[in-house]
Amino acid sequence: MFEAAELGRKVSKQEFAERERDLQTRLLAAQQRLAEAKFPVIVVVSGVEGSGKGDVVSRLHGWLDTRGIQTHAFWDESDEERQRPHYWRFWRVMPPKGTLGMLFGSWYTQPIVERAHDRIDADAFERELTRIVDFERMLTDDGALLVKFWYHLSKGEQARRVEEDGKSRHGSRLSHLAKEYAKRYDDFTEASSRALRVTDTGNAPWYVIEAQNRRYRDLTTGVTLLESIERRLERDEASRPIDIRSSAMAPDTEGASITVLDRVDLAQQASEDVDKEIRKLQAQLHRLTWKAWKKGRNTVAVFEGWDAAGKGGAIRRVTAGIDARLYRVITIGAPTDEERAQHYLWRFWRHVPRKGFVTIYDRSWYGRVLVERIEGFAEHHEWKRSYQEINDFEEQLTEHGVVLLKFWIHIDPDEQLRRFEERQNTPWKQHKITDEDWRNRDRWDAYKLAINDMVARTSTHAAPWTLVAGNDKRFARLQVLRTFCERLQAEL
Repeated sequence: MFEAAELGRKVSKQEFAERERDLQTRLLAAQQRLAEAKFPVIVVVSGVEGSGKGDVVSRLHGWLDTRGIQTHAFWDESDEERQRPHYWRFWRVMPPKGTLGMLFGSWYTQPIVERAHDRIDADAFERELTRIVDFERMLTDDGALLVKFWYHLSKGEQARRVEEDGKSRHGSRLSHLAKEYAKRYDDFTEASSRALRVTDTGNAPWYVIEAQNRRYRDLTTGVTLLESIERRLERDEASRPIDIRSSAMAPDTEGASITVLDRVDLAQQASEDVDKEIRKLQAQLHRLTWKAWKKGRNTVAVFEGWDAAGKGGAIRRVTAGIDARLYRVITIGAPTDEERAQHYLWRFWRHVPRKGFVTIYDRSWYGRVLVERIEGFAEHHEWKRSYQEINDFEEQLTEHGVVLLKFWIHIDPDEQLRRFEERQNTPWKQHKITDEDWRNRDRWDAYKLAINDMVARTSTHAAPWTLVAGNDKRFARLQVLRTFCERLQAEL
């Protein structure tokens, strides 16, 4: 597919000088408009080694206001990155809305390199490309503008540059990989061609740029980036704002049908010696989490449930059994301004634990398909696609070896009312009850159907939901601890 990038296109010094000033002026104007926009620009810079990718980025930095640019290069994985799922390294550097992020290599580098060196077979390569397509669709569905550049050199031109660089008296300017990769040019071309064909989509197209002439390369990059940003800005500015609340689609609660929650036996109660059994399970959990630490196995636990269901008490019983050096509890509330400027999964990816450690989420990414769905904070198409995005996120965690536990603590409306009134009438518990809790209670049936959808669509073999009977708090704590220990024991 690279024949069209070996045509010998050139731009003269005079033409470059004549066009550069106007291009820079328009790029800066577009960047100023972007700062007020509700989307980020993600620029992927990839291509043949020796094609001048670093020079292109330097040129763009010279044309743009660097205060609105974040640039990241992905070389060898650091120890910190190797201890987490592969895509963690990309999520943590995603540019916020209104800014531009330039990524050297990105998520394409490792699959192409592995395939070119025959370290993965064709099937594994296709799976990686499918994941890339899904990942990029998730970014663009959330509003990101993704501009992907591939800089191409012919085999002869790459070899000439490597040879010329080796003779330079001023030191090497090419990547240390250029000479090594030049020896496997055909293998890299085959792998790269396949990657570009599979991932060249309508929402994230590739721009293949001939890189033999540096002025043509840089000018074409600048014009393409400018046109991409201007088109997007014009499209967004022409669109009328939509009232998200009015367009949201809450579940139809007329004649609410039977759900998975109706199968939970809320009459279950703890035995008299429950405290002794809880202490025994906490001791077992202590041993298992240290064993997981020695084996380098991460653990992620998600706690969801009705208001006043007892999530906090269950979490405290779990953490009482884990050495404080091994765990973190992340309490999820309304997103901050920083978090609202990112994809909704960004704030959860950033807390994924390194090998051997435990992260406990008190509420989680499931807010997307629960409160954001019911309260209209996410539009219908946004929360609807989130089931697949969540499944993919959790699949990446478990593929990396993360032990993932998901608990929904269930109580009935009468028990919730009793606990609400108790909180309201007890001075030291009054901070636990809010007007929002009462308002959520009024939408019990809507939430119940949303929970049913959540469990049905996201309870997988590797990441099943555990529905906890919570009317008896002690029984619920026992069930959580027992499940925690059983899952860790089975995984280890």
